[in-house]
Amino acid sequence: MTNSFLWGRLETCGPIGNRPSSSAAPLVYLTIGAIFLFTSCVSTRPVHYYTLSPASAPTNQTNPDGPTILIGLIATPESLQDARIRYHAGANETGSYEYHRWEQRPGAMVRDSLVRALRASGKYRRVLESSSVAIGDYLLRGKLYEFAEVDNAAIQTKISLHLELIDKKTNRSVWDRPFEREEPASGKNINDVVASMDRNLQQVATAAAAEIDKFLAAVGRASGPVRPL
Repeated sequence: MTNSFLWGRLETCGPIGNRPSSSAAPLVYLTIGAIFLFTSCVSTRPVHYYTLSPASAPTNQTNPDGPTILIGLIATPESLQDARIRYHAGANETGSYEYHRWEQRPGAMVRDSLVRALRASGKYRRVLESSSVAIGDYLLRGKLYEFAEVDNAAIQTKISLHLELIDKKTNRSVWDRPFEREEPASGKNINDVVASMDRNLQQVATAAAAEIDKFLAAVGRASGPVRPL
């Protein structure tokens, strides 16, 4: 990573001026002045928000004999519970961009992408977000472990996600899979990182939908058409 990219990550206003050598300028005034200039800069810097493209194009095709899938919570660690874009540098450094944020929290973006990817297959009666009134045959839920920029020899994004499918009749897990993927960024600025994450999430959601389609198709062949609830 270039020095200019690292400096951009610091997201400060730059130097506040040289320190006077004269003893007539007390240190306390310099400290107060520095704090004032820094906080003024921080408070006026705009926050930039970014969104990701849908995983798949919507479709009106449904299967009346297929199951209804509810998409539940995608849990996240505390570090992913706000919308700031996160990064990992080297083996141990982690952080986030204060002025570059996702329009939605990562868990919500993953959930939306899964809904759209499963609907696009046209193999289900309905694919709905889980709620207190929604009724379905299966509940898909999961945990998002990684959703960040990774800076090693090259810049890339990483998604690490675990999904689980629950049979609502028995309340038992019938399928679970980990999904982990890295996607190279084409450059070193924040827009390149966002574009990389966009491609990455589309691939992860599409792969997850394909695995679920395959599993439920095998279940359907073994048990026959699902009766509407």
